[in-house]
Amino acid sequence: MMMTFELFALPLAKTVSLTWFNTDFYTLVMRLMINLVLLTIIIRYLYYNKTKRKDYLFTYYLIGTITFFLCFGLKKLDIDTGMGLGLFAIFGIIRYRTDAIEIKEMTYLFLIIGISVVNALASNQVSISEMAVINVTVVIMTYILEYKWLVKHETRKTINYERIDLIIPEKYEAMKLDLEKRTGLAINRVEVGKIDFLNDTAQIRIYYYADEQTFSDYHIS
Repeated sequence: MMMTFELFALPLAKTVSLTWFNTDFYTLVMRLMINLVLLTIIIRYLYYNKTKRKDYLFTYYLIGTITFFLCFGLKKLDIDTGMGLGLFAIFGIIRYRTDAIEIKEMTYLFLIIGISVVNALASNQVSISEMAVINVTVVIMTYILEYKWLVKHETRKTINYERIDLIIPEKYEAMKLDLEKRTGLAINRVEVGKIDFLNDTAQIRIYYYADEQTFSDYHIS
């Protein structure tokens, strides 16, 4: 008994070609330089000069740069840009769910991401002058709001206060002086919250101008 074998020709694997260089390289470099200049103005000279918080410099620079590269790469692929934006948005949510971030820092984070997206996704229909208007407008508005219009930003801090005998309205000034002496802050106003008579404590919320204080980290809640 003879057995026959039929051989089937397998299709040859597709050849993958790699492009080592094209003219988009110059576009990438030019837009990257523009984006880095804008990030430096916003992060180093507008944000850091006001808050003196070095921990967010690392975060803002890297998030802005990786957002730029991600959007620029997605623009050249068939991947939906909305899916890509949702991808790094999820990364940001996962990162900041574990650590509380203030609304001002979150606003700067959104600003950095937005600027990087605009600079990366601007098509040929968007001229350099239009990109310049967008970037310059963002920088000018940030400068005006940060240094001119909202110079005196009132910050609040919640304190567990044990001198429960001073929380009555008649002793408001004495309580305020005591809090100023113990915290070293020039307090604008004081609000009394939850009172615990069992432990003789009360939650006190103090309001003050962070820019007028001696220590720069007093604005952190």
